[in-house]
Amino acid sequence: MDLTQGTPEEKRARSKKMMLWFGIGSLLMSFAGLISAFIVSSKQRLNKDWLSDFELPDAFLISLILILVSSLTFIMAKRSLKQNNRQMTAIWLLVTLALGIAFVFSQFEGFRQIIQTGYNFTGPTSNITMSYIYLIAVVHIGHVIAGLICIIVVIYNHFKQKYNANNMLGLELAANFWHFVDILWLVLFLFLYFFRYII
Repeated sequence: MDLTQGTPEEKRARSKKMMLWFGIGSLLMSFAGLISAFIVSSKQRLNKDWLSDFELPDAFLISLILILVSSLTFIMAKRSLKQNNRQMTAIWLLVTLALGIAFVFSQFEGFRQIIQTGYNFTGPTSNITMSYIYLIAVVHIGHVIAGLICIIVVIYNHFKQKYNANNMLGLELAANFWHFVDILWLVLFLFLYFFRYII
């Protein structure tokens, strides 16, 4: 595809989409680094601090369900906008925002459950396995919060009637990023859940 062809608006849209994918690529590499460090640490058998039978908190599973459902509601928002149904678009966007906020609270509930098992992030009651899980989840929460900010901006612009069936670039970019953080948590959850069975 020739990026120099098209109207100025089409060129700007392509450049913004490309910047988003570059950003997503860099985020994937950073999480790949965290997962690699997790795997390497687990293989160091001399490290007696590693837990081979750790349990993920139930709240992490609940948060997984919440964020996957939020992807569906964002899809419904986009579909409603394509149909020029502004009211349903607003409703689905607000539901997506609420589910995203619920995800963050559910993650913090997961941290509370980990602490209840006797493991803190740092200090004498910390554990390298749980510290990695804390770190991976917190870094992901940071990206979810960035996604929530994007959703808030989209909602604001939607109420300002900036989007319609023929002009929905901002909503599409936010949706793509949101789907990325959703799929990312699915991958991270499955990795952390099943990893204990293969080490």
